[in-house]
Amino acid sequence: MNTKQVVTRFPPSPTGTLHIGGARTALFNWLFARHYHGKFVLRIEDTDKLRSTRDNTDSIIESLRWLGLDWDEGPYFQSQRMEIYNEMIEELLSSGNAYYCHCKPEELERKKAEAKKRGLKPKYDGRCRELGLGKAPGAVVRLKSPLSGTTTFKDLVKGVISIDNEELDDLILQRSDGSFTYNFAVVVDDSKMGINYVIRGDDHVNNTPRQILIYKALGEPIPLYAHLPMILGPDKTPLSKRHGATSVMAYKEMGFLPHALLNSLARLGWSHGDQEKFTTQELIDLFSLDHVGKSAGIFNMEKLLDLNAKYIREVDDSNLADLLIPFLNNLGCSGLNRKKVKEAVKTLKARAKTLLEMAQGALFYFKEITYEKQADEKFLRPEVLEILEDLLSDLERTTGFAQEELEKTFSTFLERHQIKLGKVAQPLRVALTGKTVSPGIFEIMEVMGQEMVIKRLSNAISHTKSKKGP
Repeated sequence: MNTKQVVTRFPPSPTGTLHIGGARTALFNWLFARHYHGKFVLRIEDTDKLRSTRDNTDSIIESLRWLGLDWDEGPYFQSQRMEIYNEMIEELLSSGNAYYCHCKPEELERKKAEAKKRGLKPKYDGRCRELGLGKAPGAVVRLKSPLSGTTTFKDLVKGVISIDNEELDDLILQRSDGSFTYNFAVVVDDSKMGINYVIRGDDHVNNTPRQILIYKALGEPIPLYAHLPMILGPDKTPLSKRHGATSVMAYKEMGFLPHALLNSLARLGWSHGDQEKFTTQELIDLFSLDHVGKSAGIFNMEKLLDLNAKYIREVDDSNLADLLIPFLNNLGCSGLNRKKVKEAVKTLKARAKTLLEMAQGALFYFKEITYEKQADEKFLRPEVLEILEDLLSDLERTTGFAQEELEKTFSTFLERHQIKLGKVAQPLRVALTGKTVSPGIFEIMEVMGQEMVIKRLSNAISHTKSKKGP
């Protein structure tokens, strides 16, 4: 363990929104920093001017905030750090660790093609390496990489990794248009920001030896690296949209709670025994790279849904009502009574797997209903009219509409008709909700209130009578 203060970073590129893989990387860096009371730095790598957008940057920041991943420094923007990169290029040139290359792109392509034909690695042949050339139009700056030996590092997840330096050519640090390459900008930023732990996806393993050589050329301390295993779908193929939404904000829109997603992300490649459910503090206390596996993490939407359902049941009704209102608004419900939403939540939270599902299930409380065709045909039949009309009379006379009082009213009604609740429950449920499935009949009647129940039951009776014809 490094004795210095732990400093980690998350450096997303705003060429797209924050997806599951990036969010898992951000979480592991955040947990590692929090576990060791270190610093977590946010850096936006926005040097791709054509594809980087402000909207994507805002979405990434919103996603991190929604997940509860706060940062201690930043956000820094690479696009605002060009002066620093230029200074470092000058330093490398003056120390002899970098040089100007005047080779034309078409010439390099021709040489690469020739090398491939001869079965050789298509790498730069070092033609300008010792020529001492100066700046010129179309010139690039290359790193003077070692021509022999190996670059070795101990990956904190994968173990020792070595690569022959002969495999690495003199990589470009600054392009002919003055822009800087990814590997160079990353090393300069990590070095200047004091990043001493680089935790990232294993698609970056090949970049690490190159970045180490840049650190050495700059004479800067090399951070410790940990490369996280890939994330696969249940079918063991790389995670993609076909396995469900991949953007973090899409999960928010689908009605997932942030901690449910955070908890699922934590379990992608990391484990603590058989424990599946963790508080944020437990994750901070327990997290270590020792328990990050080498094999791919499997993202399972069904498990996430089950976990989300558990977290929904744990949220108190008042907070759940506040979370649900925006979803109801999006579904066309306006002028909502918060107290009624809170009462509705009580009847729905035991069954809902997402906030969106809960909102859809709550619509009958807040919007006019239509009868599902099958439910209408099966239960709103002329032969139930007499029972429904008699029930309507009883409900109009009832002075209390709490569940206990409704149960008493129904008990008297059922006894008088010598029938069981099942005889009237489904026609009544369809009359009140338009559907055959809903929370308990007395629960929903209490939430609806006497006025709405009487109105809906009256409408259902009129609708059923219309089936008989004139």
